[in-house]
Amino acid sequence: MEPGDQCAVALPTAATGFFSYFVFALLLMHVLRPDYTVVDHMISDYAVGPSGWLMTSAFLSISGGCLVLAISLFRYGPSSWLGRTGATLLLIAFAGLIVTAIYPTDLETAPSTRTGDIHTMSFMVNVLSLFASTLCLALSYGGSQDWRPYGMPALIFAGLLAIAFLAQFLTLHRGAPYGITNRLFVAVLMAWLISNSLWLRTIASAKVGRQAS
Repeated sequence: MEPGDQCAVALPTAATGFFSYFVFALLLMHVLRPDYTVVDHMISDYAVGPSGWLMTSAFLSISGGCLVLAISLFRYGPSSWLGRTGATLLLIAFAGLIVTAIYPTDLETAPSTRTGDIHTMSFMVNVLSLFASTLCLALSYGGSQDWRPYGMPALIFAGLLAIAFLAQFLTLHRGAPYGITNRLFVAVLMAWLISNSLWLRTIASAKVGRQAS
């Protein structure tokens, strides 16, 4: 197998691995930190306190997944401006998630710090860029022959993420169940990212197969 053929499979496979590790680590944090109730604790809170390194590694993992997925989309994704924009926004999320990992959040009961403020800004960048990337990619699939079979599932994911996105921002205030809406947004987002990685592996492998024949 040529190096280019290996990358066609390796890149989306690596993205799936990065995203799967994030899901595993996040679920494990719920077991390790039962004192962080899901109603009033964002997932970023898990990076504060004992076992915080695990949540930090999870942020780095999803960051790596966004980078690898973006690279693979530039090679095998839709060539339209929407497709390219969606992949570029993943690169922005890649950088933002590294900042999120480096600068932990401030707990709601703790004093505000510069580190926490930077984390909050990175959170906004991450959420907005990932949401916008989802919309761009979902809209681009219908115009690509290779991606057209995934157009409708992608639009459904985009619609679900829009609902979760709205719920998250409507509950970003004290007393609201922002922890639940945060997890809802993350759950839909991870399902979307993993699905894209799997679709990409199938499409990239098919493209390489056609080129070899």
